[in-house]
Amino acid sequence: MVKTTLEQWQVLQAIVEAGGFAQAAEKLHRSQSAVSYAVARLQEQLGVALLRQEGRRMRLTAEGEVLLREAEELLRHADRLERRAGSLARGWEPELTVALDSLLPAEVVLAACGDFADHCHETRLQLHEVVMSGADDALYQGKAALAVASRVPQGFLGDWLLDAEFIACAAPGHRLHASNGELDGERLKGEVQVVLRDSGIRQPRDEGWLGAHQRWTVSQPETGIAMVEAGLAFGWLARHRIRRQLADGSLKPLPLKSGAVRRASLYLVQAEPSSAGPACLYLADALRGAAAEWRSGCAQ
Repeated sequence: MVKTTLEQWQVLQAIVEAGGFAQAAEKLHRSQSAVSYAVARLQEQLGVALLRQEGRRMRLTAEGEVLLREAEELLRHADRLERRAGSLARGWEPELTVALDSLLPAEVVLAACGDFADHCHETRLQLHEVVMSGADDALYQGKAALAVASRVPQGFLGDWLLDAEFIACAAPGHRLHASNGELDGERLKGEVQVVLRDSGIRQPRDEGWLGAHQRWTVSQPETGIAMVEAGLAFGWLARHRIRRQLADGSLKPLPLKSGAVRRASLYLVQAEPSSAGPACLYLADALRGAAAEWRSGCAQ
């Protein structure tokens, strides 16, 4: 069985990229004789010529092109393996699990994850979208090193990230908009209200006005928005999720006497701040920065 080494393929790759043995030797900080021997031995083991002289440059033969193309994939994997090992040796987590409240704006999530991807190459990221007490469960059960929660669970410390605004809305054709004057709670009780289901199990909770005799409970915010937009129900919807519908008129705020708008806060919570790894700390800072940018954009 032919047993070539990654080092031999790395030498061949350097010769092709640099254009010659002397240039490759300089690039690899090795002697020219060592470079020449490595390639000669590789060609001897494979039984095929890998290089040919073309002017002053060394170029691959047809066989060399095919073989090096496959070897380069192995070299990339080896490089990633070594970088990951180095990251682990420096204390970087191999995997980071995060629980994010579904209220967190997508712009904040994408900006923070993009920043994380640029700097934390060797840490796998597990993102779990949760609702209300779902973040509490993830922290209490030790399933998340970091969470964005709608409140700071007892026994933890958290930093405020942002406030989200909820608006009581219905489709423009909904009969609630046909009423003259302002609406009160008694008028709402006879209509279907859409609400979001708490994903937590330990101590699930309800939030917001729940006075309607008939409620439709959904697991995803997008489902609730679609139901309200279709005229099937009314509900308090997060403003940042329905900007388009408010702008094009497919959703209209309800003229309530009180309670038309309510606010909810989101907090950044670390499960173990004193022992948090560098990837956890970096993502926490990225989320803080992305949330600050989002708040600044909303204020303009």
